[in-house]
Amino acid sequence: MRVNCVIVNYNDADTVIRLLGLIHDYKVLDGIVVVDNASGDDSWERLKAFEDGKTAVIRGERNGGYGYGNNLGVGYAVRVNGATHVVIANPDVEFAEHTILAMCRIFAGHPDVGAAAPVMEDMQYGGMGRGWKLHGFAGELFSMGPVSRRLLRRFLNYPESYYRGKKAVWVDVVHGSMVMVDAEAFLECGGYDENIFLYQEESVLAWRMRTNGYRTVLLLTKTYIHRHGASIGKSCESQWRRQRLRHESLMYYMKHYLYINRLQQLAAKVWFGGILAEIWMAAGAGRVLETVRRFGRFPLRRRM
Repeated sequence: MRVNCVIVNYNDADTVIRLLGLIHDYKVLDGIVVVDNASGDDSWERLKAFEDGKTAVIRGERNGGYGYGNNLGVGYAVRVNGATHVVIANPDVEFAEHTILAMCRIFAGHPDVGAAAPVMEDMQYGGMGRGWKLHGFAGELFSMGPVSRRLLRRFLNYPESYYRGKKAVWVDVVHGSMVMVDAEAFLECGGYDENIFLYQEESVLAWRMRTNGYRTVLLLTKTYIHRHGASIGKSCESQWRRQRLRHESLMYYMKHYLYINRLQQLAAKVWFGGILAEIWMAAGAGRVLETVRRFGRFPLRRRM
């Protein structure tokens, strides 16, 4: 088993350099591949300075998004480094060497495993990110809505009893911020769909893995830290823009993987409009509450 780690960068060299400092000396890693997605700043020059016998820094022709960069990195790891397994990691994560070793043992004992991941500690939103189910049309829409995904959590996610007392479980999807893949299975499945710039790539990979007969494991005894949003914010700073990008990616996924019809596409667009309205109203309410917090009361016009 030869293990590589792939890290995709876009205008975020500081975060990548921090991660390199953490994992460079992990003996379990035979190589590290940093993919610069045609950054518009000085990332390329800065990252090339860290290139050595273990770390390779390559550059994409364009900022093609998460899937494009990782496909490029995994292909390089296999073709040049002879990698059999690849850890795909966001720059804004932290993980220990023993976590990779634990995932290696899963792959060694289960040849039908295509992907494995530890539990994610989300440092922005709190809580522990675990696996989730691949949904149909309605389930995907409900999972996207800020209110609906909370109200229907018990139907959309695996129940707590599914995890209780276990060291690892089979799941449909795991978080893509830190996931280990069987390189041959990944390439056989076609990797990530490069028509998706960002978001929904986990569901695409899970769908492709399952379709090709591979299974996904969530390792419950190990965790990693994800400083969620530290990297995404560099390429898509507006919350409104990020939400619209989520909608575009989900629509693409539903069209090409769930094969929804035109009526369902129309229903999805209406649903997405409602979500954007929720975000707009929440932002407005937030501004009002901030004014109240600052002044201790609602500002009133002085009567003449």
